[in-house]
Formats: sequence, C-alpha cells, structure tokens
Amino acid sequence: MRTELLATLALAACAGPALADGLTVGGLGKLNLLTATFPDDSLARNAIGASSVDLQGEFRLNIEWRDDGFSADAAYQAFGFYGDTLELGSQLPPGVGVVIPRLPNDDRRFFDLTRVVSESDRRALLHRLDRAWVGHSGERHVIRVGRQALTWGNGLFYAPMDLVNPFDPATIDTEYKFGDDMLYGQYLRASGDDLQAAVVLRRNALSGEIESDARTVALKYHGFAPSFEYDLLVADHYEDHVLAVGGGVDVGGAVLRSDLVISDTPGGTFAQFVANASYSWVWGGRNVSGSIEYFYSGFGQSAGDYSPAAFAANAELTERVLRGQLFTLGRHYIAASAIVEVTPLWTVTPIALANIGDPSALLQLTSTLSLGDNLTLLGSVNLPVGPSGSEFGGIATGMEGLFLSSGPGVFAQFAVYF
Repeated sequence: MRTELLATLALAACAGPALADGLTVGGLGKLNLLTATFPDDSLARNAIGASSVDLQGEFRLNIEWRDDGFSADAAYQAFGFYGDTLELGSQLPPGVGVVIPRLPNDDRRFFDLTRVVSESDRRALLHRLDRAWVGHSGERHVIRVGRQALTWGNGLFYAPMDLVNPFDPATIDTEYKFGDDMLYGQYLRASGDDLQAAVVLRRNALSGEIESDARTVALKYHGFAPSFEYDLLVADHYEDHVLAVGGGVDVGGAVLRSDLVISDTPGGTFAQFVANASYSWVWGGRNVSGSIEYFYSGFGQSAGDYSPAAFAANAELTERVLRGQLFTLGRHYIAASAIVEVTPLWTVTPIALANIGDPSALLQLTSTLSLGDNLTLLGSVNLPVGPSGSEFGGIATGMEGLFLSSGPGVFAQFAVYF
C-alpha cells in the first residue's frame, strides 16, 4: 500500500498539473547549512569538539486535488542529513532516542508514514508523508480526515492554546508544520462565527500501542463581537482537562491579543497565559512591523533550578517538553521582534526570546531575501546569552562542570520552488 502511494505521487510529479481536472502539483527543494560553537563547559564540546557543521537537504512534493466540494492533499518529503549533530546523537545511551530523537519519526502518531532508508553515525536518509488527508467542504462546513496540520490560539511566539503541534519559538524555518493524524471539522455560522473540532489519536512512544490517555479531543469556538474577536476552547488533551479563552482587539492601530489556558492534570491545576501587541509603521521610508509578547507558564520551574533532580520532581513540565508541547523551562518570558522591509525583496528581523527569571536569552538576527520568483535565501545568526546553569546559557547535566550549552551559531537556507 505504501509503495503504491509513493509510486502514485511520483507519477503525478512527472505528469504535472494537467494530470486531471482540479489537480495541482508543486513543491520545493531546500539546502540548509547549520553551524554552532560550544563553550569550554559544554557537554557537546567533549563529544564532538569546539564547533559543529551540519548539512540538511529536503525535497517536498505537494499534490492537491479539488472537485465539487471533495478534496485531497498529499505531501511527500525526502530528507538527507550529514554532520556533527548526528554524530553527537549517536553517542547517546541506548533508549534515549525515544525522548531525544536523532531523526524525524512517527513514534507517537497513529500512522507510521516515515521510513529511514539508511543511517550511520554522520549521515542519514529518510522519506515520509507529511500530509495525507481527504475531505469535503460546503458553504457552512469543512471535514477532513488524515495527516494534516492545525494552528489555534493568539500567541505569536508562545502558543499555549495550540495543543496539537505547536512550533518551537526559536524555529527559523516556519513554512510547514509536521502534520498529525486527526479528524478535523469546522462549521461556519451565518454570523461569521465558527466551531472547530479535532480528534487526534496517538501511540505510546515506548510501547507503540494506541492509548486513550494520549489522545486529544478538542472543541474551539471563534466568535466576533462588535469591537473584538474571541476564542473559547474545551479539550481532553492526553490526561488533562483543558479550558481556554482568548481573543484580539484593535486599539489605536495596534493589535492586542491574549490567551488564558487552564489545565487540570493528574498533578494539579496549572495556568498558562500569553499576551502580545503588534504594530506597523514606516521608519525612514521602510515598512516595519513590531511585536512584543509576555508568556507565563505555570508548568515551569519557579526557582530557575534546571538540574536533573529538579526535572525529575516536575513530571508535568518534563512530559510536555518531551512530547513537543512546551519549549520553555521557566515561568516568565518576554519575546520581541521587528520585521524591517529593507527592500521589497529583502526583510531583516531581529528577535529576542528572554527568560526573565534567570535571566537568559536567545538573540536571533534573521534575513529573508527573494532571489527570484522561485528562489529564496533565508539566514539567521543565533546568540545564546546567559550564565551556565540558566536556560539559554546551558542547563546542568548532572556531571560536575558540564552543561548543555552552546555558543553563537549560523543557519543558512537556499530554497527553490516549483
């Protein structure tokens, strides 16, 4: 079945967009270069040296079909990895890959649509299906089943309402989320309000079995009031009962947004809160769009203690970090960015993600340059700032004098679209 599907995708790519009515075919190729440096107290420096260099290649084939309300979407991905980070991962103890995977996998997803073609200490090849769904839409409804992506909430950097597959705030390439296997529905009311529902079934990463306490069942209502928009969410997420409220409003040309998420978990009740403001203006003849955001996570460590013993005592935080739902270790964060349009084809974006309880921060300077209709160059300089033992300065490993720390690094990506 899997081989037949991949063959169908390949034939569609060769045939082009005119294969059938309602069918469109496109895709991309990306080549990424990543470098990082490691300070003297870094555990990684002991393993692979003072710096690392990695190359990553990606090919993505997108196929969409639409006809009389029915639709289908498939996206095939092939990845190639080479470099020092893979070698570092190969030195981890057996079994650690379950919680710190070297490569993309579907260990937690309902369908296993990822296959590793070859793998060694420094190189790997794999391919997978990142989208594979069918659906139907009408004037008032949308329904889809299969592998797809979902984004909820009003967070710009941190997104506590985005339960299914949120982005890491430090992610540079945010063009596509990895998809998850779900049943999704949407009903549009005559007023413009809509009700969305999602059911996501998952496996236990250790046993491989589908478990009811790993699923997500969620309902979200998006409504319009005379001067603002609002969201109401209720969900069973893993073993949590979740209630959330959020919204946005225009004030003096700025857009203000916020979300409050309350999670009743086996370990207690925890709150998460995010609030942000965005504003656009012209500065020196150039368009600028700025954003600032505050994030509070009740799951985080209150005293800035990130030792292995502290994580062992905070199972609620550890579980969410390991399953990719939460990307912060502390409680209070400030994030800010400004997108500066240097030219119509070139934007520069300084970004700061700060743990204000450490204090420590990650500073990024990102640049996006259009080289043509189908060519893009994306780059970023990344600078962690903070003392050893802090979140961005490097958390403790449990080994005396060694931390999970890194220094300045560079990310560069060349992308071609077809």
